[in-house]
Amino acid sequence: MTTFLLEPLIFLQDFLSLLFHGESYEDAAPDKLEASINHVRISIGTSWTRQLRSLLLVPIFKSLVALCLIISLLVFVEGVYMNLVVLYVKLFKRKPEKIYKWEPMPEDIELGHESYPMVLVQIPMYNEKEVLQLSISAACRLIWPMDRLIIQVLDDSTDQTIKELMNTECAKWESRGVNIKCERRDNRNGYKAGALKQGMKHNYVKLCNYVVIFDADFQPEPDYLQRSVPFLVHNPEVALVQARWRFMNANKCLMTRIQEMSLNYHFMAEQESGSTRHAFFSFNGTAGVWRMAAMEEAGGWHDRTTVEDMDLAVRAGLLGWKFVFLSDLTVKSELPSKFKAFRFQQHRWSCGPANLFRKMIMEIIRNKRVTIWKKLYMMYSFFFLRKIIVHCFTFFFYCVILPTSVFFPEVNIPAWSTFYIPSMITLCIVIATPRSFYLVIFWILFENVMSMHRTKGTFIGILERGRVNEWIVTEKLGDALKTKLLPRTGKPSNGFFERVNTKEIMVGTYILCCACYGLAFGNTFLYLYLFMQAVAFLVSGVGFVGT
Repeated sequence: MTTFLLEPLIFLQDFLSLLFHGESYEDAAPDKLEASINHVRISIGTSWTRQLRSLLLVPIFKSLVALCLIISLLVFVEGVYMNLVVLYVKLFKRKPEKIYKWEPMPEDIELGHESYPMVLVQIPMYNEKEVLQLSISAACRLIWPMDRLIIQVLDDSTDQTIKELMNTECAKWESRGVNIKCERRDNRNGYKAGALKQGMKHNYVKLCNYVVIFDADFQPEPDYLQRSVPFLVHNPEVALVQARWRFMNANKCLMTRIQEMSLNYHFMAEQESGSTRHAFFSFNGTAGVWRMAAMEEAGGWHDRTTVEDMDLAVRAGLLGWKFVFLSDLTVKSELPSKFKAFRFQQHRWSCGPANLFRKMIMEIIRNKRVTIWKKLYMMYSFFFLRKIIVHCFTFFFYCVILPTSVFFPEVNIPAWSTFYIPSMITLCIVIATPRSFYLVIFWILFENVMSMHRTKGTFIGILERGRVNEWIVTEKLGDALKTKLLPRTGKPSNGFFERVNTKEIMVGTYILCCACYGLAFGNTFLYLYLFMQAVAFLVSGVGFVGT
């Protein structure tokens, strides 16, 4: 019985060794591989296997490496361009206040508060028990004439207890003179976009000039409106003023520190450069002020994708409206500290843009309202490179091509693509969060792990398949870990097996095998990186990430 099983396994080992081991195995390989399976004798000539490797596998792998090298250069050039724009802004102090007119709201004795525009603050919520008090109180404390401000809580909650808490909180602020409305609907069609769209249909909304959106975990400073709305009042061509996010729980765990590094770079490079160079960037879905007229001209909220914020921004940008990013204006928010919640969020953030690109590419091409350069920027830099190519490249090159290269020693991957360019890009990213410089290795490894989920989401969005419209609200903890104002309830954990992620374990196991192979037969130190990356995948696979 043992011989019956062992002979086919030895045959398979020899065949794979000949196929992938390269020239070093060919000298020791026999002219013919033979084995007996179910009393049937199988024989394969090794010369045929050598030809299959040299004529098919090696050329295919060389082509894939060449493609990755080209993409690597494109990503590098894009990163250098964005950072040069940011450097220009810093050196020449090109703040928005110098580019656009900004003056504090005037105090008119005769008109009184009538000189202030009407502002609507929308707070969409869905069973947000842990943060509802924090977000509503922060919005109600905004410094703005009370008769020129409307707080609109869009409550899609299905939990009756949370609804009662929401009613109590709104009633408390209403008794203090705040004009606050709690609006509900009888379905969740369109998720957040559907709630925002329904909220705009109320008669009192027609009185407002501007609308501010805050997600449930966002807590603006009291002077938020005083610093942002004047850009819209004094610059009629501006449609959106976006603030930067600041993270209250960044120190919660290693995963939140890594998220902080990535998002700080997003705001510092992508949003800052887009605002300065093209007056266009993606609305972040929260902590932004919109001009009502611009929203109406662009068609309002659409729920065709899970990135309704980006959808609205692209449509408004194609009409020629300008966007302003304020890096000095920050709004406190919360990062997902649970790995499962972070994975769902990243799926939505990668699937949605890819799906939107599929739906809007022809609309961008046919547009006549903006310059050809702005259209090229939208199609190439904004969508194709940053929202699609980067995710796929990161996963396939660093988690598939590099590990597999240990089986193809005759294929040379230059050091500039594996070390120098990635190091320069990583350095630019770390600059956005100097305090986390010592975590750079963890950031690289974890970003590569997450690139697998982003790549999957990107393909789902492009092909419009499966979970393309899946929307799972990111779990928020608020200050529940620090106080007992609102005790948490939830399903009990099922322990270890609930945390296991098979995709990470499969990829991690493959990279680990490649690392062992590289250690045994390779002539480079690539196996050191592969061992670390394999550990990152396996640790994520067993759920020991986050809180």
